[in-house]
Amino acid sequence: MSERNLDFDTVIDRRHTKSLKYDFAVKRGKPADILPLWVADMDFRTSSYIEDALKKAAEHGIFGYTETDDEYFEAVKGWMKSQYDWDITSERHLIKTPGIVFALAAAVNSYSEKGDPVLINSPVYYPFSEVITDNGRRIVSSNLVETEDGTYSLDYEDFERKIVENDIHLYFLCNPHNPGSKSWTREELTKIGEICVKHNVTVISDEIHADFEWDRRHIVFASLSPEISAITVTCTSPTKTFNIAGLQISNIIITDNKLRYRFKKQLDAFGYSQANAAGIYACEAAYRYGSEWLETLKGYIQSNIEYTKNFIEKNLENVRVFKTQATYLIWLDFRGTGLSDEEIDKKIIYEAGLWLDSGSIFGDSGKGFQRINAACPRSILQEALERLVKAFRGV
Repeated sequence: MSERNLDFDTVIDRRHTKSLKYDFAVKRGKPADILPLWVADMDFRTSSYIEDALKKAAEHGIFGYTETDDEYFEAVKGWMKSQYDWDITSERHLIKTPGIVFALAAAVNSYSEKGDPVLINSPVYYPFSEVITDNGRRIVSSNLVETEDGTYSLDYEDFERKIVENDIHLYFLCNPHNPGSKSWTREELTKIGEICVKHNVTVISDEIHADFEWDRRHIVFASLSPEISAITVTCTSPTKTFNIAGLQISNIIITDNKLRYRFKKQLDAFGYSQANAAGIYACEAAYRYGSEWLETLKGYIQSNIEYTKNFIEKNLENVRVFKTQATYLIWLDFRGTGLSDEEIDKKIIYEAGLWLDSGSIFGDSGKGFQRINAACPRSILQEALERLVKAFRGV
């Protein structure tokens, strides 16, 4: 058997499939015919090995309670070792959840109390803020700092000061960073880790985009040292990598016994036990057989990212493309247009006919930005960029 789904140019019609990306524009206040490049899923068929695993399960015809076994653990363990050189030493350290956002909410309830502050780095993936405030906690942000070369860095003095002044004991790290498309270096992550160890801060490291780092091999935060591992909850998933978000499976790795116990107790309180059967089958197939599909996909996405950068730089002098060091999500800076957030949104939605993610949803420091998803056939991306240029040319 060989990989079949290596054609990423063919446009697959996703409309009328209950697709969040394509079928819910009107319900979310957008024009019915809008071209969506917002939510972070891909317009590509997943690996044929995953399709085959799901077909086999469907043919069996029984979808009862399903649990993971040694083969599942070995598949996850093997992927973490081959892709990131990270050793998961015990199956006890692995906990399944139906998604990373679910895990973030569980972590908030596991490691903080009502009214407690939780530290983030804005602009950042907006569910970070949502699960903090929705669970009655308080957001504290050590905002990322823009660099001259079009990426972000962290102000470590501000980061530590925020921890001390607010008595922070819980921190959400986005590694790699979304929406800033930043790949953290070993030195940067080590500085973060040393500060958090020093002040007894539990770190929830969202590493869902780990397989899409372009400048370097992904560095798992917990792999930096035993001390850092002991304060870290590592959130991983095959869902972004293999375009299977709807199958709802994530692998949360916690090496510290006390942290793991508190997290598992919270899952019990939520009433969650076994994972989605389809997610289990898909994850195991992805991590055992999906390497060829992923490597081909990554080459295609990298080409799309470069195409986007060149197209915008050539045609829109007042729009800046941030360095896309990671993810398939490109961070576009529209502040040079002189338009307000509301004006930018209106031009994109009603003149360009595009649905992107407005930067303001990622925090106040995201105002003036837009996030565009480049994980689609080139023809769709080209049409979107042409619409964008038409709407903003001369602005």
